[in-house]
Amino acid sequence: MSITSTSPDRRPDLRPTGSGRWADPLFRAIALAAGVSVLLVLGLMIGSTARDAWPVFDYQGFVSFFTSSEWNAGSSRGEFTGVYGAFAFIYGTLISSAIAIAIALPLALAISLYINRIAPKRFRQALSYTVELLAAIPSVVYGLWGLLFFSPVVLQPISRVLIGTFGNVPLIGWLFEGPARNVNYFIAGNVLAIMILPIITAIAREVMAQTPEDQIQAAYGMGATDWEVMRRVIIKRSFPGIVGATMLGLGRALGETIAVAMLIGGQQRWGASLFFSGQSMAGHIASTFQDAAPETVDALIAVGVGLFVITVIVNVLARLLVWRIGRVAGDAAL
Repeated sequence: MSITSTSPDRRPDLRPTGSGRWADPLFRAIALAAGVSVLLVLGLMIGSTARDAWPVFDYQGFVSFFTSSEWNAGSSRGEFTGVYGAFAFIYGTLISSAIAIAIALPLALAISLYINRIAPKRFRQALSYTVELLAAIPSVVYGLWGLLFFSPVVLQPISRVLIGTFGNVPLIGWLFEGPARNVNYFIAGNVLAIMILPIITAIAREVMAQTPEDQIQAAYGMGATDWEVMRRVIIKRSFPGIVGATMLGLGRALGETIAVAMLIGGQQRWGASLFFSGQSMAGHIASTFQDAAPETVDALIAVGVGLFVITVIVNVLARLLVWRIGRVAGDAAL
């Protein structure tokens, strides 16, 4: 039996070739251009929309535009004749997104824990694919389904129960004032919750899966139950990632257009009740842009600038919160 050795002459030649000398600089240049292009597109978007919206802010007043709820569009081509206040749309956007997060986050955590820790291993992949499949459904399909089935069959009876139970309770009764319309903040928020559920679930599940197994087994060894392990070990360690996932879902909810426009009511006014028919910022832009006069188009661009600012603020706050939690907990933030 002989052992064949590799002679020095047969070793792979790792010296840089002619193409290798220029391939690395070319790749770095392409990667740099790709990164800079993102900043360039973002800067162009901010600059062009702010430029087009500035005459509206100058005419209406920056503070008044965002705090007034009166929207009476004009029809002029060369001057501003209408009244533009976007507070009703801002409130509709925020309240429907808040409802969506309040419903989607607990469901996402429960689904993530079930897939990672409770479900049989042979079903885990199928369950993950099933949840993520919700993200592939077009938003207009969600809107039609919510309008024709989910709202009248499921949510309307729930709305009537909530109105009858909490409508006369002091301090919180104003949130549950009726009647229960077929389209309102509550309906839009529930459908939005289903739409953002795959985003939060997918990220939360991956973050929870990174929990070291030795910490989990150590908790079991100290007598912890399954619930205590999930609550005090898995969720606690994954908290920065869960916050990041929640903020990504919130960003999707803030910018959702078609489904919300179909389900929130289309009213250019606002009400404190969860069952009030209002409008969102993105929904108002989509539903009125096509037939808008030139001055109203500028006002709609200003609404878009406001939505962009809100989204940026939410993401910055999320980053700061995740960074802060990560420093305290010693975990890496998303």
